[in-house]
Amino acid sequence: MKQELHLISFDVPFPPNYGGVVDVYYKIKALHAKGVGVHLHCFEYGRGEQEELNKICSSVSYYRRDENKLNFLKSEPYIVASRANADLLDRLKQDHLPIIIEGLHNCWIIDSLKPSDRQIFVRTHNVEHDYYNGLAKVEKSLTKRQYFKWEAAKLEKYEEILTKADGLFSISPNDQDYFNEKYGNATLLPAFHSGEKVTTSIGKGDFALYHGNMAVGENVEAATFLIEEVFAHKPEYYLIIAGSNPPPELLQLASQFKNVEMRANISVEHLEQLIADAHVNVLPTFQPTGIKLKMLSALYKGRFALVNNEMVENTGLESLCSVANTPQEWMKELDRLFSLSFEEVDLNKRKDILSKHFDNLVNVDVIIEKVGVLIKA
Repeated sequence: MKQELHLISFDVPFPPNYGGVVDVYYKIKALHAKGVGVHLHCFEYGRGEQEELNKICSSVSYYRRDENKLNFLKSEPYIVASRANADLLDRLKQDHLPIIIEGLHNCWIIDSLKPSDRQIFVRTHNVEHDYYNGLAKVEKSLTKRQYFKWEAAKLEKYEEILTKADGLFSISPNDQDYFNEKYGNATLLPAFHSGEKVTTSIGKGDFALYHGNMAVGENVEAATFLIEEVFAHKPEYYLIIAGSNPPPELLQLASQFKNVEMRANISVEHLEQLIADAHVNVLPTFQPTGIKLKMLSALYKGRFALVNNEMVENTGLESLCSVANTPQEWMKELDRLFSLSFEEVDLNKRKDILSKHFDNLVNVDVIIEKVGVLIKA
């Protein structure tokens, strides 16, 4: 008897180089390691078909996202309307395997297959309308800002479809409180990530690192804060900002400072080496939704992690991070951390806490036990 399931992803989850797909990819990898057959369905709109996924999936199907502008006018959120796909629905109807939907993006499937005895679970990556309202606050383009606001309003209304799911898998304690209070069918399932074990190096590095997808407004805001409010006043400390698709204004800002370097569109391997080599991974956020995979990556691979309250609060990782909120606090903590060496005692504490809460192979059992439908191989 072999357990199998369908997993429907909003994007192609390889390479795992930004938050959402990191969770998807390493979740599939953990399921595969436990002998679960994953039939992956994903929407391709720029990342291409990836041969690597065939190594950990029983099957992989790709679909084109419908980016017709008329989808903006529909009552459903654009991220949902642009993914409604008849071919995907037809494939799902060919069997009765349980389904895991990643995010609200493909929850149109719930209405298409319910009411029935088909098991459908949703992995919530954050509270989507809060996330989009946060994007609106930092967006400079009036057109994009209005889109984010409209999308947030649609997402808040559309979220009610989660009442029809058989269960939700929340990514963080804050999200778990929200979804459980509102829908009563949520289970905490910590984020899946690239850290199979803590590989942090003892000793010191000679630079600070911020990394993130620079096509996302909140990451640009964080990088701008670090440059203008912190490192502009601390020329003795070198900051590397690594990320995909940085906007011209961020490149221009970084070029004004001798102690700031932008590394754009680097490989996953290059990024992981930077995380490991840095003395401090500096990770502010101004949008406390979900959990930031970049913080987990820094804790598994890097030395010191310097964050703000919004990044770490109610994650269970507070004791592993240094916290600063005002620019003055950030500069003071940089002084303190650059005077220290990362020691064996720090490493052991980190290993102990991370192994208890963020072990992929332990946490994936939550899915296996919750879904719990066996079929003949």
